[in-house]
Amino acid sequence: MHLSNIITSIYNIPNASLDKIVQLSEEIKYPKKYLISEEGTIKNSTYFLSKGLVRAFSTINGKETTFWIGTEGHVICSMRNYVENKPSYESIETLENCLLYKINNLSLEKLFLEDIHIANWGRKFIEKEIIKTENQLIFQLFHSGRERYQYLLKNHPELLQRVPLGIIASYLGMSQVSLSRIRANK
Repeated sequence: MHLSNIITSIYNIPNASLDKIVQLSEEIKYPKKYLISEEGTIKNSTYFLSKGLVRAFSTINGKETTFWIGTEGHVICSMRNYVENKPSYESIETLENCLLYKINNLSLEKLFLEDIHIANWGRKFIEKEIIKTENQLIFQLFHSGRERYQYLLKNHPELLQRVPLGIIASYLGMSQVSLSRIRANK
């Protein structure tokens, strides 16, 4: 997926505005298991995932908890880094070899000030992220482990082929043993 397609999938902007963003981007490749950003650090870039798979996770008392999995077309950044310029709560790791587009956050902020279409794109992006976060929180709180697994199976079956089961279990908020039981009792 090209950067222009990722951007317009969030909010359609004129080609002239789109070109400004694309010109600021740098295409980069990271291998599987690469840490794009580490918990407790500040990354001054936003990434657009063209190809591959990533996860966001936090480590508490030595235990990793995956709370987000990003697929092609997702925008990758720590919101705490981006909005507050404070160290992130999470680490972001590639789960496959990845092709991304990288844009410096200060350059993106400058475009927000110069181009209303890009500013509106940024607002739409944040609005969609807020809704996704709210939906995920409500889903995790009010659905059983079995229901969360069934939802993943129905709506994102490709993840079960691409993501290790231990990470899937963590993402669904359960142990790998519980996930194995649920999978065995389809």
